[in-house]
Amino acid sequence: MTGKGPRKAVDGSHAPARLLQGREFHESARSLITLAQSESYNPAVTLMVTAAIAYSDAITAKARGIVNQHDHQGAPRLLREVLGNRLPDKQEKFFRKLLGRKDEVNYGARSTTLEEAQRLLAELDDFAAWAEGHV
Repeated sequence: MTGKGPRKAVDGSHAPARLLQGREFHESARSLITLAQSESYNPAVTLMVTAAIAYSDAITAKARGIVNQHDHQGAPRLLREVLGNRLPDKQEKFFRKLLGRKDEVNYGARSTTLEEAQRLLAELDDFAAWAEGHV
């Protein structure tokens, strides 16, 4: 497994469980954005990151019985390894972009605006619809 990043073998129940979690985090992010009562939408972006990771885990668990572990930046690499050319560049690019926001929204001082959060949510909606087709 050298060079492939940390991963964990999972059983058949993992994919549907992670898919459900992805949907729940996704809808929780949508609720925060729909309420539009915050000055910062960092919590919504955190939920979107977690949703995207769960969707990715569901796909890799279903296809190969493995999930990325510990290194979230390695999740797109595992998704590409598992799906090959079936992973659209658009989805990989979005996933990497969203994961790139993880530390910023969790530990940084910059606040995510409502408009930014709405754009990311629309992209997550597209990513989720694509992911649902692979689980």
